[in-house]
Formats: sequence, structure tokens, C-alpha cells
Amino acid sequence: MPTNSFAAAAYAAGQNLASGVRRPDGAAATEGQSFGALLSGAVGSVAEAGKAAEAQALAAAGGRADVVDVVTAVAESEAALETLVAVRDRVIAAYEDIMRMPI
Repeated sequence: MPTNSFAAAAYAAGQNLASGVRRPDGAAATEGQSFGALLSGAVGSVAEAGKAAEAQALAAAGGRADVVDVVTAVAESEAALETLVAVRDRVIAAYEDIMRMPI
């Protein structure tokens, strides 16, 4: 999955989570995608980008692909991985903040 699509999907998922956070009666909304499913999708997207980059590299090694395509696929894979690592770091920081809160 290209990086732009990955970022757009993550943004759309965030918008879906943010829209309808509360129902009119004040109860928390349970609609939409769960956080675990969102993370699973992100990990799957990163894996797909890695596989695409690897396939492009193998095609270039066999003389069937242009070097520009390989560089583009590797850059997309790197950007997706960096995004996933940044999200992981934020989740860990949020968990640590919660654990430091007094009871």
C-alpha cells in the first residue's frame, strides 16, 4: 500500500473514531473500528509495503523493473514503518502517563 494511502487510511480511521465519541444520551459510543483492529490494519499495511518493496527489488535484480520504481517502493515502505514506529512510541508514552497517574 502506498504511503499516501496508508496515511489517508490512518487519518480516516482517526476521523471515524473521533466522530461520534459520545451519543446524545452522554454514553460512550461503541460504533466503529476497535483500536486493536486499527493497529492490526496499520501493521498489515506496513507488511504489504515491505513486500511490495522486496518484490520491486527482486524485479530490478532480474532486469524487469526500473531503479526508480525500486527506490519509490523502498521509500514508501520506510515512511510506513516510520509512521508505525511513531504511533507505537506515542502509545507507549500514553501508557506510561496513565501508569504514573495517582489512583
